[in-house]
Amino acid sequence: MADLHTFVLKGASVLDASGRRSADVLVRDGFVAAVGEGLDAPRVLDAAGCIITPGLVDLNAGLGEPGAEEAETVHSAARAAALGGYTTIVGRADTDPVVDSAASVRELRALAEGAACRVLPSASITVGARGERLTPMAELAALGVRLFADDGVGIHDARLLRRAFEYAAGLGVVICQFAQEPSLAAGGHLHEGPWSARLGIGGIPAEAEEVVVMRDLALARLTGAQLHFRTLSTAASLAMVHSARRRGLPVTAEVAMANLLLVDEDCAGFDPATKFRPPLRSAEDRRALVGRLAAGELDAVVSAHTPHSVQDKEVPFDEAAPGASMLQWTLALGLSELTLGEGGPQANAVGLAELIGALSWKPASILHGTVPAGTALTYGVIESGAAADLAVIDPTATWILDPAAGASRSRTTPFAGRSLRGRVRHTIVGGEPMVLDGVAQR
Repeated sequence: MADLHTFVLKGASVLDASGRRSADVLVRDGFVAAVGEGLDAPRVLDAAGCIITPGLVDLNAGLGEPGAEEAETVHSAARAAALGGYTTIVGRADTDPVVDSAASVRELRALAEGAACRVLPSASITVGARGERLTPMAELAALGVRLFADDGVGIHDARLLRRAFEYAAGLGVVICQFAQEPSLAAGGHLHEGPWSARLGIGGIPAEAEEVVVMRDLALARLTGAQLHFRTLSTAASLAMVHSARRRGLPVTAEVAMANLLLVDEDCAGFDPATKFRPPLRSAEDRRALVGRLAAGELDAVVSAHTPHSVQDKEVPFDEAAPGASMLQWTLALGLSELTLGEGGPQANAVGLAELIGALSWKPASILHGTVPAGTALTYGVIESGAAADLAVIDPTATWILDPAAGASRSRTTPFAGRSLRGRVRHTIVGGEPMVLDGVAQR
């Protein structure tokens, strides 16, 4: 998004991949013009007491449109994202119809014109996400698609997936896999364990995820393709990914914010808002996921934003669609419930840099790949010449999460009524203020 405005963000501290320091940030013509103390410009955006970070990047956002406009549109999702500090979101391919052709990629881009943040398409690996034949990956890659995923279903034909990996390796794109073996997950609605037994609801064992992770790591080793796992949820899955990466495999993984905050016991009230895919796991799994985040070992924390209409969620738990509205709330939930924060340590002891890194520059590196240092494509460092994609966060702001006051058309979230600490004051996308003083400008 081109922008010719010049302004300065004053009174903040800057937090990026290089560390944290007190500085003003001067923005001119869509780029960071200078970073330092005592900067000035005709237009000043107050950032006193705030933290300026690279804009957040979400790799896993359900857009609703086309096909489910009653639950979400591209513009309503982008507005919610910008209010949550995101400057770039990647739309999942599981729209209706599925994003599996050049025409559907162009349609999504047309729908995203004028949106409050940058909305990029992903595409399915197979036509219609049916797991039968590959999409025209070379044509889609030429249009700029970098992430390919049969979202929500994954690919279970190992021979077909191997072919996809081989094509991806040659094209320099990323295969994203939703790890869930359908024969093990069939009939399940929450994590298989004591709580599924107590509630009398069919469970999805951790092994349904883990057997897919094991197989796909082997295929990635065989082909050399870059593999990214969607929304992993178990301790063993992340341990396997971490071990594979230490052996040099080009593999990354994301975790949904809901799995970092909630556990299967939170489903005890049969609230459909607590039904997710993958399901909320055990307390032991959650502790392991948070531990990986605290250690800086998570590649991305995603919103896994999955908007639904009222009729899809206000039904019995085992009939409800999985997922919740998350884009606008993900950062604030992480700040409130995971980080050390400005007010002292909290129970889970995740450093602020680790949280923001997993929401910002780490997913940006997955999305964009390796880029020359010191260019406008440098992600994660706020410096002169970098693209002005910025989030300005007030870490002391306190507020109550009210879904009805959100920008998303979908109101379903298990976090309604939570007292939160930390809120986005400004969001700058390509040098243009899209959120000013907490108010969306589009």
